[in-house]
Amino acid sequence: MPGPTKRRSHAQQTCSHRFGYREDGRRQQGRGTKNKWNVSIAVVDDAGYLLHLERLDGAGPMTAEVAAGKARTAAVTRRPTKFWEDRVKERPVFLKFPDNLPIQGGVPIMYQGECVGAIGVSGVQSHEDEQIANAGIGALG
Repeated sequence: MPGPTKRRSHAQQTCSHRFGYREDGRRQQGRGTKNKWNVSIAVVDDAGYLLHLERLDGAGPMTAEVAAGKARTAAVTRRPTKFWEDRVKERPVFLKFPDNLPIQGGVPIMYQGECVGAIGVSGVQSHEDEQIANAGIGALG
């Protein structure tokens, strides 16, 4: 069954058209393969719905689910998942938030001050996952 239909904002349409989620995934994939990192990369829209998922050769099966969870969390909260990882240490109740994966490696994609989606990466150390996600966003220009 298809997901709910929603009207996309001008910023979302512009970002999607200008950069495209597949191009972003390819840029991140280049970063991961350059360092021989076996990762999964997920790109979601602003509501956390999966647009693209790439599991590089050698990446474990669980990495695909974790990457999608990190991306979803970053998109719906409009914050990097590192923020939530740190916040949980102060207030463990944040673990109870629905559909929340507070592990570093998810980063929102901001365009003209609006969150248009997010990228999540999983497969190496969490700080390296975030490094790959940020490289993908940085390559967008």
